[in-house]
Amino acid sequence: MDKIVIENLRLRCEIGFSAHEIGKKQDVVINIIFFTDLRQAGKTDNPDDVLNYRTVTKSIITHVEASQYKTVEALADNIARIAITKHNVPHIEVTVHKPHALRFADSVGVIIERKTEDYG
Repeated sequence: MDKIVIENLRLRCEIGFSAHEIGKKQDVVINIIFFTDLRQAGKTDNPDDVLNYRTVTKSIITHVEASQYKTVEALADNIARIAITKHNVPHIEVTVHKPHALRFADSVGVIIERKTEDYG
């Protein structure tokens, strides 16, 4: 399977469950790998034969910037759900980092991998 990679998408959303986090937007850094078949696009050089990662990413940005989550796990899962259910991405890996979530650490994050069958 081929991959389209989005690296270090820097967004802000309400995330966390500690008293000092509630109601405040914080930075999140998102990396996305879309697993897709790029052979046809490689043969034809036709943009219509490629997963429109710009459209998918815009949808994710809109969602994340308006969202409220307690956990990065829920945020990552909902990013995957949007890509798969609304944009027909067959397989995705999503990494979400919350910078400075731990003292002495640059970032804390999760990596999830989902496929079409995960969302029925």
